[in-house]
Amino acid sequence: MTDRHVLVGSNTADDAGVYRLDARRALVQTVDFFTPIVDDPFTYGSIAATNALSDVYAMGGRPLTAMNIVATPQDVVSPEMLGKILRGGAEKCREARCVVIGGHSIRNPEPIYGLSVTGLVDPRRVLTNAGARVGDTLILTKPLGTGIVTTALKRGKAPRAAVLAAVRSMTRLNDIGPALAATGHVHALTDITGFGLLGHLRSMCRESGVGAEIWADAVPALPHVWKLIAADCVPGGTRNNLDFANEIVRWDTAVTDAQKFLLADAQTSGGLLICAGSRHTEEILRLCLRRRTLCAEVVGRITRDRSIHVTTSHSAG
Repeated sequence: MTDRHVLVGSNTADDAGVYRLDARRALVQTVDFFTPIVDDPFTYGSIAATNALSDVYAMGGRPLTAMNIVATPQDVVSPEMLGKILRGGAEKCREARCVVIGGHSIRNPEPIYGLSVTGLVDPRRVLTNAGARVGDTLILTKPLGTGIVTTALKRGKAPRAAVLAAVRSMTRLNDIGPALAATGHVHALTDITGFGLLGHLRSMCRESGVGAEIWADAVPALPHVWKLIAADCVPGGTRNNLDFANEIVRWDTAVTDAQKFLLADAQTSGGLLICAGSRHTEEILRLCLRRRTLCAEVVGRITRDRSIHVTTSHSAG
């Protein structure tokens, strides 16, 4: 069944659905949850909430309400621990000015936490995967490597500095989304999560009917990530992403295996990949600076040939 009020549905691999209420208002709706990736329950709740809220920001929207989604094994997660998880999520929603209005919990062999989020967006300013244009600039707002760091953490190999930087990244709201939409110069937007930079870029290119070039040397990484890759702290999801990328990506010979793993790394609560008009690149970078995104790096451009080409630098392309 189709509905003329559905502006974005499930068929475009976008971050959330969008339903128009009237000429000036549309609802943005999403749901996201996962098992713990860090030991501290409060931090886990904060990361999971940030990750779910990001889907609304990636559509250019502002979160309004959220509902908790909780699954716990009775013999593992104590009421005190669950309370810390929920407080972590609630604090992040409070920071986002999003009201937690309820939720639902069940018993499950593994703990799970996340949010169902409803937001608001101007229908004329909705940002999707499908608007990328040839010549556009690609800008990344968080460094990559959270999948690698959290895998190292599980194996007891992650330096404290790497963990702190990864947590800082995963708990940083992507609340610049509405401001990006308001400029009118951003043509497509997505957040980088489980499919890695290359996987989400592939969705953007497919839905937009374009290709892309990525400059591997320009892509920022979290501290210690290169050493952790060398120590084989690469998660299975990242390896699966790279297997897929190898089928669709044209790699320059100078691109290293470590760079390939980084570009395919399965992120949790990653940054935004901004596709902006090339004439407005500096304006968008200044906006990122004002809003204190963790980084604002130009990592590539949109091309005409509908393929993804990874080279080491702009000059090499």
